[in-house]
Amino acid sequence: MQTRSDIKVSMSQTDEELLAAYKASGELEILAILYKRYMGLVFAVCLKYLKTQPASEDAVMDIFEQLIDKVKRYDIEHFRPWLGTLARNHCLMQLRKKKAIDGETLRLEADFMHSAKLWHPNSGDFGVGDLAKTEAEEKEFILTSMESCLDTLVAQQKTCVSLFYLEQKCYKEVAEITGFAIDKVRSYIQNGRRNLKICMEKKVSDQ
Repeated sequence: MQTRSDIKVSMSQTDEELLAAYKASGELEILAILYKRYMGLVFAVCLKYLKTQPASEDAVMDIFEQLIDKVKRYDIEHFRPWLGTLARNHCLMQLRKKKAIDGETLRLEADFMHSAKLWHPNSGDFGVGDLAKTEAEEKEFILTSMESCLDTLVAQQKTCVSLFYLEQKCYKEVAEITGFAIDKVRSYIQNGRRNLKICMEKKVSDQ
């Protein structure tokens, strides 16, 4: 591999020349020169999809990190449109992850609500009784039960579940905050969710 001192690099070089220089040397400074030309366009693409400036700025940095490896592996004929496609796909992936997390959160809340209505002693045969608590009282009961059930989880499960559901962190963010591996984070969240549901059903049936 050639080193930085072996390769002459200037701002006036074409995209193709900079790509070739980076592939030959692996010098991040060369890739940074190339990426800087299009950071504004990448940010605009990200803002179009992600809507907020902080999320778009994070995406710009994430995309650069992807380039470090992808540029070496792909035969790129026209860098600008290729980069635009990469940015778009990254943003769509982030949106799909967020949608999945939001959907999972709603399912968790629905499970708790279903448990309360299904097991509440004042409920009718099909979980909709005339003597059921008022909506406000029932909501307060569920929230209180959720809080106390969280305290019954082992520390790792409690931490991961709280970050994932209550603070809306993604798996990667939970892993970064806790220091746990991603597969461990998934396991703690899945097991914690199951244990929360069991705890909730028990609390409701005891009322």
